[in-house]
Amino acid sequence: MCHYWRGLMLVLALLLAGPGGSMAQQDAAGCEDHPLLTRMSGFYIEDCDFREFDQYEFYDAEGYEFLVEGRKTDISYEIEEGARPPSELEVLRNYSNAIEATGGQIVSRDDYNVYLELVRGDARAWIHVHCFSGGESYDLTVVEEKGMTQQVMANAATMVADIQRTGKVAVYGILFDTDQALIKPESEPTLQEIAQLLEENTDLELFVVGHTDGTGSFDHNMELSRDRAAAVVEALVSRYGIDRSRLEPHGIGPLAPVASNASEDGRGKNRRVELVAR
Repeated sequence: MCHYWRGLMLVLALLLAGPGGSMAQQDAAGCEDHPLLTRMSGFYIEDCDFREFDQYEFYDAEGYEFLVEGRKTDISYEIEEGARPPSELEVLRNYSNAIEATGGQIVSRDDYNVYLELVRGDARAWIHVHCFSGGESYDLTVVEEKGMTQQVMANAATMVADIQRTGKVAVYGILFDTDQALIKPESEPTLQEIAQLLEENTDLELFVVGHTDGTGSFDHNMELSRDRAAAVVEALVSRYGIDRSRLEPHGIGPLAPVASNASEDGRGKNRRVELVAR
C-alpha cells in the first residue's frame, strides 16, 4: 500500500461506527477489509474481488459518468444474523464522515450511493459505497489511482508497421527520472529495438519527438522534451552506431496529449517519445 495511506488507516477505522465488526460470521475465504477502511459494526464479508489494474465508473455532482483507473478492490458486506441493521443513510453517512474527517470530499451522492475522493500527496483514492436491502447489505469499491505497469514493449517489427500505417509510432519504453533527461538503464531493450528498426530499414529517417505531461511550466516542459529527444538521438548514435543524419530531435512538451492530464494514468500516456517518418 502507498505510504501516503498508512497514517490514515487507524483514523478511518475509528471514525466508522461501532468497534469494527464482531467477526461472528465468517468472512468469505481470502477476503478482508480494505487497509484504508474498516467495515460497519455487525457485518461480514460475503464476497470480494481484487484487480491490480482496472477501471470503474464514477459519477460527478451533475450525474455525469467518468472513469477512474488503478488498483481496484470490491467488497460486498452482509449483516450478521441477529445483528441490528443500520439504515441506508447511516451506512452512507458513516463512510462520508470518515473520509471528510481526513481531508477527503464527497463527489456525489443519492439515497443509495455515495462517491468519495481522498487525496494524499501524489496518491488518490476513489471510493464508492452502494447500500441496499434496507441497510442489510452494502458494497464498497476502492480504486487507488495508479498508472498501469507497461509489460509489453513494441519491437522493431511493430514499430515499422505503425510507421508505415500512420507515419509515426509512440514509444513508452524509454524512461527518465522525474524532471531529468538522463535515460535510465532499463530503457536499453527499447533502444535496441529502435536501433534494429533503423538497421533493417536503411532508407528510414526519423524525427525523434519528445512529449511531456502538463505538469509544471510550459517553457520548462518544452525544454525538457527537447533535451529528452536529444538524449535518445545521442544514445542511438553513440551506443549503436546509427548515422546522426538520419535522426532529428525535437520537443513539443505538452502540446500533443493523447490522454487527459487530470489523472496519473493519463499523464503517463502523455510522457512518451514518438518516432515520426521524415
